[in-house]
Amino acid sequence: MKTVLITGVTGFLGRYIARQFSQAGWLVAGIGTRPPENAPRQDLSHYYQFVLPSPNLVEIAQRLQPDVCVHCAGRASVEISVSDPASDFQASVAMTFHLLDTLRLYVPKCHLIYLSSAAVYGNPSIIPIPESQFTAPISPYGFHKLMGEQLCLEFFRVYQLPTTIARIFSAYGAGLRRQVVWDICQKVLTQNRIKLYGTGQESRDFIHGIDVATAMLVLAKHSSGQADIFNLSTGVETKIEDLVRLIVAKLNPKIEIEFDGNLPSGVPCNWQADITKIKQLGFVPKVDLEKGLDSFMQWCRGEVIGW
Repeated sequence: MKTVLITGVTGFLGRYIARQFSQAGWLVAGIGTRPPENAPRQDLSHYYQFVLPSPNLVEIAQRLQPDVCVHCAGRASVEISVSDPASDFQASVAMTFHLLDTLRLYVPKCHLIYLSSAAVYGNPSIIPIPESQFTAPISPYGFHKLMGEQLCLEFFRVYQLPTTIARIFSAYGAGLRRQVVWDICQKVLTQNRIKLYGTGQESRDFIHGIDVATAMLVLAKHSSGQADIFNLSTGVETKIEDLVRLIVAKLNPKIEIEFDGNLPSGVPCNWQADITKIKQLGFVPKVDLEKGLDSFMQWCRGEVIGW
């Protein structure tokens, strides 16, 4: 039986990924910051509560000798990265270096899958965006994710540590209490008139957490581990005004919507992924946006208003 170690296992994507590997018959160990009662224990053989970087990681790596490590831990907020770039650097770049160096020393054959972000592209000149697109981040978050990618490349080229980089676009799903889908849903549920940033013509390529988890298993099984980079999304561009229309129709058809015409610092305009490369490994996204939104809105309603 193969073993996977998941950092950030108590987070939004970490939970989906733990379930996917567990259902596929892997031994799943996780590191998280939340108490054990808040961890997805039904999917874990081992759970360790501490904040990375930590010397505890050495003992765990030596004992488990994982075949694969999926690195989900770290910040996922452009806004916080802009207001506090130093702490974002520590929670992203420094943490990733510590993890890579620990694997190099104690589990040199472990395949690290690094969860990067489409934020490394900034405002791309090509849509759909191929992995070969020039990287030009516009936020500290994007720059720090790109630094993490460079560390993965360094540790593969210099130390032959197997690494794979997954550039995730706009992930969503039950459990995510931030970013655009959550922001719109909770406002629509609690207000009669809302103002959103931008013009509504901005676009994103949304991918459900279930499909992210499926892709992690595909990469664990089929990626060469030679610091390859893969876009991870559905390849479908959705304008924000169309996203709002879908949500409003289900939750509050009478609400008034206004866009303020301004984008916050670090927020890109348009994203759509070219997913040709990861599809060649056998990945096929299964959750279309309307179906995924239905389940998310049901969960969100329970979180926000209790029914």
